[in-house]
Parts: sequence; structure tokens; C-alpha cells
Amino acid sequence: MADVRLGIVLYPGVQLSAAMGLTDLFKVAGRMADGAEHASPRLLVRHLRVEGESEPVVVDSDPDASGEDSGPCDVLILPPSLEPPISADAATPLARWLRARHGEGSVLASVCAGAFLLAETGLLAGRAVTTHWGAADAFRNRFPDVALDTDRLIIDGGDIISVGGLMAWTDLGLKLVERFLGPVAMAQTARMLLIDPPGREQRYYSGFFPRLTHGDAAIVKAQHFLQANSGKEARLAILAEQAGLEERTFLRRFQKATGMTATDYAQRLRVAKAQELLQFGHSPVERIAWEVGYSDPGSFRKIFFRVVGLSPGEYRQRFRA
Repeated sequence: MADVRLGIVLYPGVQLSAAMGLTDLFKVAGRMADGAEHASPRLLVRHLRVEGESEPVVVDSDPDASGEDSGPCDVLILPPSLEPPISADAATPLARWLRARHGEGSVLASVCAGAFLLAETGLLAGRAVTTHWGAADAFRNRFPDVALDTDRLIIDGGDIISVGGLMAWTDLGLKLVERFLGPVAMAQTARMLLIDPPGREQRYYSGFFPRLTHGDAAIVKAQHFLQANSGKEARLAILAEQAGLEERTFLRRFQKATGMTATDYAQRLRVAKAQELLQFGHSPVERIAWEVGYSDPGSFRKIFFRVVGLSPGEYRQRFRA
């Protein structure tokens, strides 16, 4: 059974704890697989360091490989970073190398800000990808042709995988364990490490931070008005009046500036307020629905679930302060 070669790329600013954590996770998974009834491939881990503009060089390999891990990597992993996203200039030589490896069959996988380096390869045009929700605006401004979806924690496109937050390297690690060693080994690894198996979504954790730096002063006025009343007053005529625009012009410019309709924007504000009340208060869901502007608790629950991915009760249970 062929070994699986996993390359962890140590690019400038990489979060070393994530790189080491992934290494340990794969080691634990290998032990779980060794105890299974059926033979499984070995997971051979390499650390590839980037120095200057040269191609990455192997600086550390699995000691169990005994020199047998000299072949191409099945997966190249771009861990997260605690630094600002890698610049285009710094990323260019590495992105060229990654694109070539992808052309040879390597799967490319990014975690959090690693998506910026992944996007520099030019392989993401028109494809869905995720990164940390806090980096969404910077990513969209830099890569407007990429379909960014920060509601999702992990997007598995087969040859390209991306996951969202800083600690989501655990989700990527388990996803790869499941792919190469099977669901039983994945579940056993998650149980041993006391981490949730894949299935979470990033939108459980992200808040709503409206974009206000788009440069349309008229729309900013309407946004400030919506913010002041937590989205409860969102009638088109009033919003257009606040912006000093004709209604059709307002609708067009609002969507262009914010990336969503005024109705969706107001719903996000209401849901954000409801999240706060659920987390820090004790009022029943029906009362919270009324407080944030919904007379029908059933409609509130449907909208809350669509935005957050959890019911109000599930959200309170998971995040109660």
C-alpha cells in the first residue's frame, strides 16, 4: 500500500505551533491506523522551509520514513500565520512553485491566512475558498475573482482544500486523515486528541462587521441609521431618505457598496443583536425575537438558523457566557 507524503510549507510568518500540531496529529492518526484490522498507508510528514526566493527545501522529515519519502508530496499544506498576510512580492516565487506541484498532482491545502498564498497561485479563479472571517475584506480586495465564503469552516474541492480560522488546522488534519486512512481512524484520532470531528462551520463563531470603508458616503449614512436601530427600521423609503437617494438608485448602490441587499443587511444586524442577547441574557427566545424586531418567533428561528447555522437554543447552549 503506497505511503502518503504530506508536506507542511514553512513560509515567512507561518504559525509554527500549527505546523507542529499538524505533525503530531498525523503521528497520532498513524498510531490509530496501526491498530486497525486492515492495513493502512503510512503518513510521512515533511517540513519544507522557504528561504528567500529559492524553492522550498526539506528541513525535517518523518524519522520513520528511512529515506523512502523522496517522492512528490501528495498534499502540500499552507498553515496559518500570526503576521499580516504574505505580500504578493514575497509570495510570487513560492506561488509559482506551488502551481507547478499542483500541475504534477499535489493537493494544495490552506489554513486561515494561508489562503492568501494559495490564491497567489492563480488557481482559485472562480472557485470557492474560505479563510478567517476577519480577513474577508482584505482577501476580497486582493483577489476579487475568487468566490470567498467565510461562513464555511472547510471547503474541500478535491485538489484544493481551504479551512478558515487559526485553530482550524485540526479540522484540516482530520479531513486528510479521513481521506487517506478512513473515517474510523479519523474518529479515533479526534477522540484521542479531544477535538471535534469535522462538521463545524465558521459562521457559528463570526460576528457581523459591516463594511463601512467602501467610499459611498450616502450609503454610509443609511448604514449608520440601520446600526443605530439594530436593523429594526429597514423600510426602503426611510433608508433612501436617510441616504438622500431615489429608491432604485439606493438599492443599486447599497448592494454595490455592502455586497448584500438592505433587507439581508438589516437581518444580519438583528441576528447579531439576538446572538448577544442569547449569549449574555436569560430571556426566552420568543422575547428575544420580539426585542430584535420579529413578531413571529417561527420566522425569527428560520432566519437565525439560515444566518448562523445553529438554532437560537443551540447557539445559547454552545456560547452562553
